Amino acid sequence: MATTTPLAMFDKLPVPTLDRPFGVHLWPIFSKAFGYVAGYPADDFRFKTGETPMSTLKETGIFIVIYYAIIFGGRELMRNREPFKLKTLFLIHNFYLTAISAILLALFIEQLLPTVARHGIFHAICAREGGWTQPLVVLYYLNYLTKYLELLDTCFLFLKKKPLTFLHCYHHGATALLCYTQMVGSTSVSWVVITLNLLVHVVMYWYYFQSARGVRIWWKEWITRLQIIQFVIDLGFVYFASWTYFTSTYFPWLPNMGQCAGEEFAAFSGMAIISSYLFLFISFYIATYKKSDKGKSGRKALRRMSQAPLPGATEDEKAAIGSNGSAKTSGAKTNGTAARSRKA
Repeated sequence: MATTTPLAMFDKLPVPTLDRPFGVHLWPIFSKAFGYVAGYPADDFRFKTGETPMSTLKETGIFIVIYYAIIFGGRELMRNREPFKLKTLFLIHNFYLTAISAILLALFIEQLLPTVARHGIFHAICAREGGWTQPLVVLYYLNYLTKYLELLDTCFLFLKKKPLTFLHCYHHGATALLCYTQMVGSTSVSWVVITLNLLVHVVMYWYYFQSARGVRIWWKEWITRLQIIQFVIDLGFVYFASWTYFTSTYFPWLPNMGQCAGEEFAAFSGMAIISSYLFLFISFYIATYKKSDKGKSGRKALRRMSQAPLPGATEDEKAAIGSNGSAKTSGAKTNGTAARSRKA
């Protein structure tokens, strides 16, 4: 008769360990659920440019163009109509994005914690076997697809006749493009940007879910602060990884820590797009939350820059933005900000 050792018994208990930080192995559960939808387990997924859906620049570009056509066309269709309420749909939208973000974040933590603990942060952000493993590619791809779900945020805006601002609409389209470039560019540092963004999205979408329910929450301003902190950390890692790649490849006489996985176009895209996010989000924060009379003209300039209405806005939309610093709009939608300027 086989005997069970104490170590084996302990391994069966739902106790958090380095390899299963949540007490149970999430990946087998996720892989099985993935199989119900895709028809094959997550372990068999491979990202192939030209074969995997939304894996080419043409597909991504067409989808982004359609997005802008819909929001501009939708705003025109709604111009002389009464706004829709859509409270139930808005609640569902924010709840499922909260849940998706939380599940993906937990799966990322399970995959990355052992790697970082055992091999160090440099290995995790620069080595292909550290930050570009098959399970991580599955999660990268699913995160990329959620960026298209998040485009529905803007549909809620024009259906409810809320102003469409430059910050919100630019951020949505640019984030889809950013995620595409990192997928095809195989950048191992991607997980830093994605996990921070998922964390912010859990907080942000939960805030909007509760707000839509009528729950008053005092920490709205902190969503924007978290996003700014997110972009600062993102840029620290992205610039470091890019420096490591370019110096080791072209300027080995400069100080560097060795090779870093990823394609050059992905490095340039990441640096440019995330830098623009940081600039616009800081502008939005100063224009919206800094209330002193000193520097009032400067805040107006920042508001015009970060919260400018899209071309064709009505006078009411312009007034709505100008009167509250976009608290209803950008504060309603950005990639993870108190004004939904979301997501990288």
